Amino acid sequence: MSETPKARLLEPSTAKIDNPPLTTQQIQQWRNEGFALVDGLIPIDLVDRLLADAAEIFPNVGSNEAAAINDFGEGMTFPSQSEHFNNLTLHPRLLEASSQLLNAPTPALRLTQSDLWPKYSSALNDDAFDNQDQRIHMDYPNHTLTHPSKWEEPEAVEIIVYLSDQTQVGGSTAVVPRIGSDDEAYMPPLVHSTGIGDIPWINNRSQAEDWFYRNKPEVAELRERLYQREKYTQYRKGSALFYRHDVWHRGTPLNKGTVRFAQNLTFRKAEAPWINTLHPGWAWAMYKPDQRMERLIAKLSPEQRSVLGFPAPGDSYWDRQKVDAVEARYGAFGFDATPYREQLSWTGLY
Repeated sequence: MSETPKARLLEPSTAKIDNPPLTTQQIQQWRNEGFALVDGLIPIDLVDRLLADAAEIFPNVGSNEAAAINDFGEGMTFPSQSEHFNNLTLHPRLLEASSQLLNAPTPALRLTQSDLWPKYSSALNDDAFDNQDQRIHMDYPNHTLTHPSKWEEPEAVEIIVYLSDQTQVGGSTAVVPRIGSDDEAYMPPLVHSTGIGDIPWINNRSQAEDWFYRNKPEVAELRERLYQREKYTQYRKGSALFYRHDVWHRGTPLNKGTVRFAQNLTFRKAEAPWINTLHPGWAWAMYKPDQRMERLIAKLSPEQRSVLGFPAPGDSYWDRQKVDAVEARYGAFGFDATPYREQLSWTGLY
């Protein structure tokens, strides 16, 4: 197998300062090619505070604890004890950008993933689940019960917010741009990756491609062409990579002796419930003694609450009794029921 070229670099473009945050060019790149790398969307002071929280939680590079960690998906999940993690998850500019990409208002979005995890540098090994040099893949199999819809009708946006700097730690995300409607790599059905159908789930690139060459040589040839087409993110601290569940991508090795922190998020359209919540439901956090979920619900805006599945003002769920009851539940934490009451008064129900 030929070596992957490292010359095709993906430089981040800058988000607009005002709302809506994404430019027309960034939106079109995501809709046409499948991804967009954006700077300046998340306040850097929020990123720094979250990075400090993560550094306290996870072991230092080189420690025995770090060496024993499976760094693939082992991390913080929403809702977290870290208020900075929760604030980034539901940051208004992040929600607005997702709304732009999916062409849906914020109350019509639903959060299905928010986790933060470290990727530690380590020597490449023969473990099929090794995370250093990933095989090229799509993310939809572990997010949806079905198959992605037509390319022109995206149902979700996936996001990586990098908390580290690529020039220091390496670990670019490699992505394969879609080139038009007749691109061989994006012709449905999208079943040419590990973990789909009768293909075993293998994360390690060399082991995965060896399996394809031995068992599906025609697919192996297609996948080799994907590696030749890769572009590599030149991310900075705070950069956000917006991509799709049906875009080819993979993680690449870190620089020796480093760790990379990143937060992963997914927002779907409310009308696509077959895209599942990746973590335990948010309501499960109501059992936490610190009452993190109750406090979070109380302080969020109505738009932010709706992304979690909380009925928006004007939703048919609400009547006078329900508004009063929900206010009684969250009132001790500062919940403001005014927007919900006002909508009822306008419709004559309050």
